[in-house]
Amino acid sequence: MQDVNADNRRPTRSGAVLGRLAGPAAVLAAVAGAFAYVGTVDPNEPGHYPACPLLRFTGIYCPGCGGLRSAHAVVHGDFAAALQDNALAVVGYVLFAVVWTVWVVRAVRGRPFSLVLSPVQLRAAGALLLVFTVVRNLPFGGWLHP
Repeated sequence: MQDVNADNRRPTRSGAVLGRLAGPAAVLAAVAGAFAYVGTVDPNEPGHYPACPLLRFTGIYCPGCGGLRSAHAVVHGDFAAALQDNALAVVGYVLFAVVWTVWVVRAVRGRPFSLVLSPVQLRAAGALLLVFTVVRNLPFGGWLHP
């Protein structure tokens, strides 16, 4: 139910703010639920999650290999293990937190939020994924293996 001003039946400021926070709250609930599940069901134990098909059939680590183990380590507060399992995933968790926080602040202030990446930014992100994948599969990139 929405707060209304008794004088003219318009939503109050607090009701409008709560409505604008519905999207960020839903996203946070979904992410928290996923992290809670991965924190409870240990990806280090075989049989709980499917194996990476690229690793299974080629022996090559994809950019996501170790991501579930990394999330599990973050949930348990072991940030060194999280970085070891998938450093790029940890960077992604931090970026998500920053973007989500900006979204919430803008929602509270009544400002629209959109995340639009330029073609240059998308190419840079793709290049980062490619370099990360190549380096973690080279002999000197063993420190990036999950």
